[in-house]
Amino acid sequence: MRSERITFTGHDGHQLAARLDRPEGTVRAAALFAHCFTCSKDIQAARRIAGRLAARGIAVLRFDFTGLGHSQGEFANTDFSSNVDDLAAAADWMAGQDMAPQLLIGHSLGGAAAIAASPRIDSLRALVTIGAPADPGHVLGNFGTALETIRAEGEATVTLEGRDFTIRRGFVEDVAQAALEPALKSLRAALLVLHAPRDMVVGIENAQQIFVAARHPKSFVTLDDADHLISDPADAEYAADVIAAWSARYMDLASAEAPPDAPEGVTRVAEAEGGRFRQDIVIDGRHQLVADEPASVGGDGLGPSPYQLLAAGLGACTTMTLRMYATRKDLPLEHVSCDVTHTRCHSTDCEGGEGKGRIDVFTREIRLRGDLDDNTRQRLLEIADKCPVHRTLEAQAVVRTHLAA
Repeated sequence: MRSERITFTGHDGHQLAARLDRPEGTVRAAALFAHCFTCSKDIQAARRIAGRLAARGIAVLRFDFTGLGHSQGEFANTDFSSNVDDLAAAADWMAGQDMAPQLLIGHSLGGAAAIAASPRIDSLRALVTIGAPADPGHVLGNFGTALETIRAEGEATVTLEGRDFTIRRGFVEDVAQAALEPALKSLRAALLVLHAPRDMVVGIENAQQIFVAARHPKSFVTLDDADHLISDPADAEYAADVIAAWSARYMDLASAEAPPDAPEGVTRVAEAEGGRFRQDIVIDGRHQLVADEPASVGGDGLGPSPYQLLAAGLGACTTMTLRMYATRKDLPLEHVSCDVTHTRCHSTDCEGGEGKGRIDVFTREIRLRGDLDDNTRQRLLEIADKCPVHRTLEAQAVVRTHLAA
């Protein structure tokens, strides 16, 4: 993923700070992320979701609303409607870069703003809300006794997540009048509602109201024990994976590039997070995997290790080869499976080992089910040794490496 700092013009002419997270290869589609109330574009949930989507070839723009983070303007002069206008301005900027957003993601009040902005984004194909209130006025419950002061005196200082913000009467009146039901009933995109049942900031009943108000296609996925800000990395990763998998069904994804000398396309591997071992793997622009190292060697154990992936390739090739042979010979093979283990031993101690030093050993245990006689089973065992990946591992392969321009 390549993260670029950019700015664009917000609803009132101020420059809004943003990050455009681009995939390593072809941009297959684009998404826009709206952060939670008084948060920023760099909140953990936003970063992880953007990273997972970028790994799938989807560019993501996440920005700071007017007066927040690194964006210009005064937060006290903003309201819910201005957030909606900022979202529309962000979508227009993306369209001007030939990246009109097909996916819109909103967290908390950003989710409510995303719903409200959806009729203004013609390119929209999929909308995701995370812990969003069904009524934008829900946010007023965070102001406590300061709410009456705001209404009576025109403004007050409110402490949210340890930071002080000036809230004015205009914000209170604007958010109290906002309604999402019309936008939900006319939504021309698929909807995914993500919400934690134990969310203590925005109750789960809000998810139900949003879900019921929208028409199909719509989906609901629980975030279990996640908190409102999705602060646990495991919860953020789960939400990111769900959004990436779900949204691919509804977006019009451009074809990934395939060099003429690579008939199976490109397998792209890129760090998911700097300084960690986890890798995002995208195969031919269509299939996504995750690789990692176990915790015992400093990884997070969030995916198979490289050697486990290699073992998987050998096992898959073995069972596919046996299936093709059985089909061609019309054998009554009902089912085949293969367990693969990997270890290393000294060449002098390994059957078939030659030379000096330690060598890698892959052990396969093949299970065949069906009305097969002993001769047929033995023949299938011989065929297993002819699978292409097996031959590649036992033969000499050439790996050519060069630096990209």
